[in-house]
Amino acid sequence: METQDLYNLSPALRLMGMGLVLALGPLAWVWLRNKNQPMARRLRILTLLTLFLTFDLVLFGAFTRLTDSGLGCPDWPGCYGHASPVGASQPISAAQAAMPSGPVTHSKAWVEMIHRYLATAVGVLILTLAVATWLSRRKGQQNGSILSAWWPTATLVWVCIQGAFGALTVTMKLFPLIVTLHLLGGLVLLTLLRAQAVRYAQAQGESLPVPLSVSTWLLLVIAFALLWLQVALGGWVSTNYAVLACTDFPACQGSFWPAMDFREGFTFWRALGAGLDGNNISFQALTAIHYVHRLTAYVVFAALLLLAARLRHVPGMRSHGWWMGALALWQFATGLSNVVLGWPMAAAVAHTGGAAALVVVLTGTLFSSHRAPVPASASKLRASIP
Repeated sequence: METQDLYNLSPALRLMGMGLVLALGPLAWVWLRNKNQPMARRLRILTLLTLFLTFDLVLFGAFTRLTDSGLGCPDWPGCYGHASPVGASQPISAAQAAMPSGPVTHSKAWVEMIHRYLATAVGVLILTLAVATWLSRRKGQQNGSILSAWWPTATLVWVCIQGAFGALTVTMKLFPLIVTLHLLGGLVLLTLLRAQAVRYAQAQGESLPVPLSVSTWLLLVIAFALLWLQVALGGWVSTNYAVLACTDFPACQGSFWPAMDFREGFTFWRALGAGLDGNNISFQALTAIHYVHRLTAYVVFAALLLLAARLRHVPGMRSHGWWMGALALWQFATGLSNVVLGWPMAAAVAHTGGAAALVVVLTGTLFSSHRAPVPASASKLRASIP
């Protein structure tokens, strides 16, 4: 039986060419539409557009995972050594004939390769941001309105790391830890791009950091950290296919503390579907994965609603509060739909999109604000208290 190499770099240049072609459209639109604008403004618009396309990429990545298309092409970066499923039609047909409901089919191959094309295009846009920023600063055009080139450079480095995780996702056969880290890596990209967009707006005088009280600022930091924890737990639920371990709400399997195996459920270095004894992962372990995510969701939901209520009373932060509250409710609704409706595709993708949107909103809130200094009178009062 003929074996397929996990890594086949022969189609790499053609794949990069495809990504370049896809990226030329957004690049041409930004440069031509804003040709009379200063470079700083063009870079800001390109950053926002890249942020939008990266958000779309995260959603398409969720669709790829949820349709079981992650192994639609079992090698990387191409598909059976070709740059598209068209050239790989014969081996795909053979794999599909051998296992009609298996991981390799023509439709799954196309979903997987479109995801790779989009990822390559986003990579080209991020590379353009980094190169354009460095060139602008070398020409002395920064005049305080062009960000430090280390921002887009860090983003470029991260997108390369993200690409490596994408390769490992395929070559390690959907290893749950790798797939979860790949999901988190996409959200880190959103964070980096959103932070840069906010900094550009501030550098160009379109917005100023809003002072927040110490308690509100600390609540924002705590909510941001809790959100990342919850996203990681949600990724672990999805990559282990533990969503349907609990199909009722608010109880799970008719109990508010069902039988759970935390040790097996949260052993991170193991293959997909494998348990500690080498057999299939136990249902109790899947229940533990699901229920921890659900219990943490209550805490995150409360923190987001409290933060949203506070921000609605802060001038310059009201829209952040409204978005935060609306997205928290969206996450609750889509998460509940996944449980009681049997994990429908639309609700599952919407739940991932809500998590990504919350990351974007909280990142924007964090970088658009700062902790207000404690009044001098209050500082003296604290110092006088023994």
